[in-house]
Amino acid sequence: MIRRFLLAAGLAAGICLNAGAQELSLSTNLADYAAGGTLNLGAAYGFSRHWTINAQARYNPFSFGEGSEEVLQKRRTVTAGTRWWPWHMYSGWWMGAGLQWQEFAEGGRRSPETSEGDRFGGSFSAGYSTMLGPHFNLDFGLGLWAGYSLYTTYACQRCGRRLDSGSRAFILPNELILGISYIF
Repeated sequence: MIRRFLLAAGLAAGICLNAGAQELSLSTNLADYAAGGTLNLGAAYGFSRHWTINAQARYNPFSFGEGSEEVLQKRRTVTAGTRWWPWHMYSGWWMGAGLQWQEFAEGGRRSPETSEGDRFGGSFSAGYSTMLGPHFNLDFGLGLWAGYSLYTTYACQRCGRRLDSGSRAFILPNELILGISYIF
């Protein structure tokens, strides 16, 4: 059984290495850094002229302010999906879809209440990539995601008094993209 798996994996790797239109890109979204200092890194692999598979990780460990004025927007997010490029991968307009998971702790913006939990769902985005040179792109785009949230709400960040917990459906903005990509 293990030999068959290794043989299949070796054949798949060989086919992928010999396939045309192989290109790898690494990217970061500058808008995420501006919106609360969210660290992020994305990778994409082009497997045909019009399609790429993408993976992205975002991490924000920061809270701002102190005491009753503290604002939380801590998040860990992982996304995997695809992009379709009508003209050619990494150039021009694109549309993307994917699956996303997020662990969050947020609150303190308008009231001392905070909420934490997990969200999972599907995302949809669209945008435009313009070539700055042979290896660099500037990416613009917008995205939404919808799914299911498992949450717990607390009266304040420090007291630990639970107000509510449960689950609910959501539709949220996913990202505003102003990114830089390096294409190998």
